[in-house]
Parts: sequence; structure tokens; C-alpha cells
Amino acid sequence: MIVNFTPQFRSFKTAIEHNWLLSNYILDYNCIAIGNRTQQDTENGTVECSVAGIRVIKLKTKTSERNIALQAQCKIQPQDLVFIIDSSRSVRPQEFEKVRVFLANMIDTLDVGPDRTRVAILNYASTVKEEFMLKTYSNKKDMKQAVYQIKPLSTGTMTGLAIESAMNKAFTESSGARPEELGISKVAIIVTDGRPQDQVAEISASARASGIEMYAVGVDRADMQSLRLMASEPLDDHVFYVETYGVIEKLTSKFMETLCGVDFCALGNHDCQQVCVSTARSYYCRCHPGFMLNEDQKTCSRVNVCAIGNHDCEQLCVNTTTGYSCKCRPGFILNEDQKTCSREDMCAIGNHDCEHICVSTATSYYCRCRPGFTLNQDQKTCSREDMCAAGNHDCEQICVSTATSSYCRCLPGFTLNEDQKTCSREDMCAAGNHDCEQICVSTATSSYCRCRPGFILNEDQKTCSRENMCAIGNHDCEHICVSTATSYYCRCRPGFTLNQDQKTCSRKSLFNGFAMFS
Repeated sequence: MIVNFTPQFRSFKTAIEHNWLLSNYILDYNCIAIGNRTQQDTENGTVECSVAGIRVIKLKTKTSERNIALQAQCKIQPQDLVFIIDSSRSVRPQEFEKVRVFLANMIDTLDVGPDRTRVAILNYASTVKEEFMLKTYSNKKDMKQAVYQIKPLSTGTMTGLAIESAMNKAFTESSGARPEELGISKVAIIVTDGRPQDQVAEISASARASGIEMYAVGVDRADMQSLRLMASEPLDDHVFYVETYGVIEKLTSKFMETLCGVDFCALGNHDCQQVCVSTARSYYCRCHPGFMLNEDQKTCSRVNVCAIGNHDCEQLCVNTTTGYSCKCRPGFILNEDQKTCSREDMCAIGNHDCEHICVSTATSYYCRCRPGFTLNQDQKTCSREDMCAAGNHDCEQICVSTATSSYCRCLPGFTLNEDQKTCSREDMCAAGNHDCEQICVSTATSSYCRCRPGFILNEDQKTCSRENMCAIGNHDCEHICVSTATSYYCRCRPGFTLNQDQKTCSRKSLFNGFAMFS
């Protein structure tokens, strides 16, 4: 018996006890031998009978029209197919012979050739043996001869190691696998009767991620959870269980149907109103864009895609007569995928009202003015600013506004430095920047005028007039001050003589006819 695995049932006996309906398996004995039954010939070349209330299917020996159609369809679907066969010590010699028959029958159903289906076989137990690779044989005869030469390894059960070898060796171009760009299906069929002695979950996930479609066939004591971890989704189509190796060759027709991929839609045996989609076992209906499938799962009704949110528009969805289109909000542009939006540079495209300068931001833009202007309240136009009044200058002392800008000036007594901003104190007398008639005297903050001796400073504090020093008493003469054109000199009264200091006087006397001074 062969069944598709469902988690709650590990064997045919368990399925019988739970009155489980087995819709897809092959019975390897006559219905009559079991007991109460009803039998009916069906159109597809099978015999259906009821055993203990369960529907079973026994294939007739003749080739059915359905199998002929399957074989014809196989001829148009080339594959790279790798069998991974468990030959551990739990597989007895007579059981392994059944495996060889299964492999030979499978090869017979395939359209083998360099440009058609290529086949490889990995034999594993504790180690992995590459019986032959995808590039080794190009015809069925040589393949089948090699199959019957395969010997069981009769050690442990390193299933994970075998899957790794298939992924890293058998499915490589150097071993005969075709380049990925050709789109050739990569299929692995694992046949095992025990629990793996290594981990299979991670390596199986890697194999599936690399594009390998994984089928798992469990025999007798096979661990069902491990089969599920190895196989591809959907599990109902990729996990199988057989009670004994005695019926494993019956899987051939099952895999022929699965691998050949019968196109139920192409046969026209469907009621889909718009689109028919084939699956491995059947088909389902789908609708054109802008339509939704009705409850009968066959007919279609037009749908408001935008209203029900069934679209990929990032921002705005717009219904059309045939479906929908995407649009973006102001300030965004639609990307090439016609779904997502990107912020547009409004300054670059000139979509702004700035009088002077437009500055883009992450979400929009803002306006700015050139130097010497300020932004008006409308945040768009600009007005010339008094930079001195606004304090927007670097002048150390005096800022002078002009029509277009400003310049710096210094207070009296200071000069503007080369930076045209700062000021340094100047020596106005040394620079000749004064009005003194005679003498200029610098001070800490400015300068003043002075006159030479014999002159006095006039009221304008700049010019000088000659002075009568004797008249103003500005002298040191003891007796008589005599003014001259430029100054003065001292003289003594009669009876006195002028001393050497030219200022004081001494009395003179006569003694013995000589003049005496005292």
C-alpha cells in the first residue's frame, strides 16, 4: 500500500482504525482477499473498491489512456533528477532489490537524454557513494544496467550528509547539472526506511532554497517527522509512505503523474470563466486583474481593487476600467515600478515661488535671500536690509550703510586696519593730521597745540601770538626786565651789577679808589 502522508497517521493500520479516507494510494493485493467490498470499473483504467469503508484504488495491468497522456507530456519537460537511496543495515538484500526495480521502472517512464531528463543516483548509509552523476549516462539502457549493479552499503543512516552531497556535488554543473539560466527543474527523490542519525532540517532547507524540489519517500519504520522536514511544500504532494519495500515499485505511476506535471487546464477539463491554473494534482480558477473570484470558485466579478485594498500602491490607488493605477501625493513622483513613490526635488524642477534662493529639504523646500536682503513675511520674497541697523556686521566702531551693503569706519584718533573691520589708535601729530601752527602734542586719546617760548596760544587753540614776557611778569629778573624781539633779558638798577646767572643783582662799592662789589 502507498499513501500520501498526513501527520496524524503513521501507518495504514492506524488509518484503518481511525476510518481515514485514503484518496490516493495503490493496494498491492486483491480487494476480494480482504473481505466485504464493492467493486466498480472506472473510466480512467482503475478498479475502485471499498475496504472497511475506505476507498482504495488498484491499477489495472493494461496501460491506461491517462498514462499514455502522462508519458506524452513527460517528453516536453526536461529535468535534472537525483535519486538519494538509503542502503543502511536495516534494508535487507531482498528489499534493496525492490528499490532497484523501482529505480529501473522510474527511468523507463522518463524521456532521458542530454537535452531532456538527466538522472543521477546517490547511494548512502554512514557514507555517500556516487553511483553515477547527471553527466554519466545519456540513455536508459546504460542507466538501468548501472542500477542493477548498485550494492547496499549496510552501515548507518546519514541522510543529512546524503542531501548535502546532492546539493554540493550532484547538482553542480561539473557533475552534469544544467546552468540555472536554462530554467531546468532540479528534483531530488529521497527513499529511506529509518530515522536519520544526523540533522536534516537545516541542510534540507538549504537545498530547497537553492531551487531543488525535494520528495521524501518513507518505508516501513521511516520517521514521518523527518520526511516532513526534508520535503518541499505542499507536503501532501511531496511526502509519501509505503508499508513495505514490496510495494515501492508501485510509486512509479504516482511519480510519473507528479513529475510530468499533467496540465489539467490544457486538457480543457475545467469550468474556469477566465483563468485556469494547473497544479500537480488538479487545477484552480483565477480571475483577470480587476476581477475577483466568486464563491463558486469558477466565475469572476469586477472588483473595486482600490476600495478593498487589494493593490500595491504606496500612496494613491486610482480605479480604471480594467483594474487600477497608482499615483503619488503632491511633492512625490511615481517610480519605474509604477507602485512606489519618491520625494521630488521641487527646487531642481523649478516648482517653487522663491524670489531669490530655493533650498530643498527631506520633505519639501524653503526660501532664502541673497546677502544684504531679508525674507519677507510671505516666506518667498526678499527686501533689502539695513545691515548696520540690523547689527548684521563686524565693524568694531562705526558701521556705514550703503545702497547695496555696508562698510566700517573708525572714531577720530583711530585708523581702519587692513581687515576693514577693526580700528587702531593713530598718532595724529606724527601723521600730520592736525592744525597746530607751532607745536602738536599727542595725548592718549587725541592731541593739542602749544606755542614756542615767547608766544602764547590764541583762543582757537591752534595759532600763536608773540607775548611781552616782561609785561606779563613771566620772567625771573630780580630788578629790571627788558623785552626783546624774540624774548627778554634782565638788567640791574644803578649801583648794582648783574650776577653771572643773568637774573639777580649785587650792590657795587668804592674802596681805595677801587670799585667794590658786595
